[in-house]
Amino acid sequence: MRLPKAARLRRRREFVQVQQHGRRLYSGDVLVLALVSGSPRPRIGITVSSKVGNAVERNRVKRWVREAWREIRPEFPPVDLVVIARPTALRMGLDGARRALAAAARSLGAAPGGGA
Repeated sequence: MRLPKAARLRRRREFVQVQQHGRRLYSGDVLVLALVSGSPRPRIGITVSSKVGNAVERNRVKRWVREAWREIRPEFPPVDLVVIARPTALRMGLDGARRALAAAARSLGAAPGGGA
C-alpha cells in the first residue's frame, strides 16, 4: 500500500529545503531532518543511499520506515521530515524504525502514546 501523495515529499526542492533548513534529530540507524511546514499534516521523504546494501535491502529499509510512519504519523505536528538511512539501518528492522520515529516525535514535542 502506497502513502498518499499528500503524505509524501515528492520534489527534490522539498528534500533540499528540509535538508538545508531543518532540525537534525539523530535516531539510531537513521538521521531524521524536520522542518515546520505550512501544510496541515506531516509529510515524509525517505532517502537510502547505495552505501546501504543492495537494491533489495534498500527497498526493505524504505518499507520499514513507511510502515512505521503509517503507525506514528498522527502523533507528529505538521512538519516535513526527511529520513536518511545510515549503512547500519539494515539491522534495525521494523521495531527500530518505530523507535527512531517515536524518538523524533518526542524531540519535536509530540508525545506518542500519550506519554511525555
